[in-house]
Amino acid sequence: MRAASVDVLSSLQSVCGEHGLDALRSRLAGLESILRWDMQVIAQGLAELPRGDARVQRAAHHLLDQGGKRLRPMCVALASHVGTGLDARGAQLAIAVELVHAATLLHDDVVDLGDTRRGAPAARSVYGNAASIFAGDWLLIDALRRVRKARVADTLDRLLDVIEEMIFAESLQLERRGRADTSVADYFRIVEGKTAVLFQWACFAGGRAGGLDDVACAHLESFGRHLGVAFQLVDDLLDYDGDAATTGKSLFADLREGKLTHPLLVARDADRRVRDDLTTLLDGGDRELERRIVQGVRPYLDVTRDRATRSIAEAFAHLEALPEGPAKEGMRTVALAVVERRR
Repeated sequence: MRAASVDVLSSLQSVCGEHGLDALRSRLAGLESILRWDMQVIAQGLAELPRGDARVQRAAHHLLDQGGKRLRPMCVALASHVGTGLDARGAQLAIAVELVHAATLLHDDVVDLGDTRRGAPAARSVYGNAASIFAGDWLLIDALRRVRKARVADTLDRLLDVIEEMIFAESLQLERRGRADTSVADYFRIVEGKTAVLFQWACFAGGRAGGLDDVACAHLESFGRHLGVAFQLVDDLLDYDGDAATTGKSLFADLREGKLTHPLLVARDADRRVRDDLTTLLDGGDRELERRIVQGVRPYLDVTRDRATRSIAEAFAHLEALPEGPAKEGMRTVALAVVERRR
């Protein structure tokens, strides 16, 4: 069996080939030998989540069966290999972090009225909003039970804190939706609380499962947080400069949902025409304004990519204290691939 999560490495290799990044492509190829067994175990664990006729279970598997990038469990696996490697406990933590991520996607699609996810109809479109919410709740409970059963020190309490932080970040995003006065500081508070903390926990949990000490785990946490910020910055950039066929979501969806992401905020602050058009659009303007805003944002996309690159550099700084080896090099490679991804 070939794990769907290892396929993300192949996808990233293809992207690197398309953009002449041959050195990074070679490094990604080397990662598969480290991760193949781990990611197969994780994929098998996800596939074995109970199935049945219950609408909640069908809604949950509707999303899980589509695969996904599996970057968060990959972080658990790589962080564990900085230490003694991924054992059965670490595998449960890796499965748990993907379940938490999947739960947030099921909930997000209801909040955002999203019709598609990963290039397919969203679970809420097929099974309804209520089923999608309950499916997300079910996955969260399963994730917490796995972490409790794994009995890896500090991982359960920290995950509870992470989920709480994610809830408040989502609430802040909801409060700032459609607000033309949203600040860049607001944006980063949302990103750090909504996206980065789960990467942070994944890296911490993997290090703890691999037997690393508190100092090493703290560096892994910081690496994960900066990686998560970079990931979200690139995700926001792709909303303006991606290919819907490969990203699996409609372009400009964030703009239509009233989410002021980094590329839009940069353009708004740099170009008065974008600022004025945005204010009018949020007050009920038409699609022509949307088109003009998108065109106004695109000249500033490199600012967002540069900010993502700086986040990766900050992540790399926290790896310096860790022992050299294939796992540490793998973490560097995944981080570089996050910045270069086109999907």
